[in-house]
Amino acid sequence: MYRIYTRTGDKGTTALYGGSRIDKDDIRVDAYGTVDELISQLGVCYASTRQAELRQELHAIQKMLFVLGAELASDEQGLTRLKQRIGEEDTQALEQLIDRNMAQSGPLKAFVIPGKNLASAQLHVARTLVRRLERILIAMDRTLTLRDEAKRYINRLSDVLFSMARIEETTPDVCA
Repeated sequence: MYRIYTRTGDKGTTALYGGSRIDKDDIRVDAYGTVDELISQLGVCYASTRQAELRQELHAIQKMLFVLGAELASDEQGLTRLKQRIGEEDTQALEQLIDRNMAQSGPLKAFVIPGKNLASAQLHVARTLVRRLERILIAMDRTLTLRDEAKRYINRLSDVLFSMARIEETTPDVCA
């Protein structure tokens, strides 16, 4: 039987992809742990929406966040082995999605208070997780240089989730 426990972290350290070890309270662990939390919250969003297109987009974002998480969880040796990284084209895809969603949902007329329905509220929770991740990444960037493409992607992602929440709030057949 395959065991998921290794006991290697029992003393408060964890391994990075590449083999080096860091303390579990290192900001890098906080960063990729928050990515993991966000991926899970997007799973809740996926399960909450009845809109096939939003589900497809959320799943694609989850995949890209796994790519980001791998980068954040890699040491120098591990970075050389990564097969994929977030690029400028990924941020451009998010921008196109934001523009399309905002055109569909219409102009904002007031501040949005989350809670119109479960799916939009869950998307707003995900949006706030992205904002927390962004703050962690900015702090992390002070000591470990992060690629600009990754920072831009995360900055746009909160806007994507806001625009998706607006779709959920303004689509009559989904709103109660």
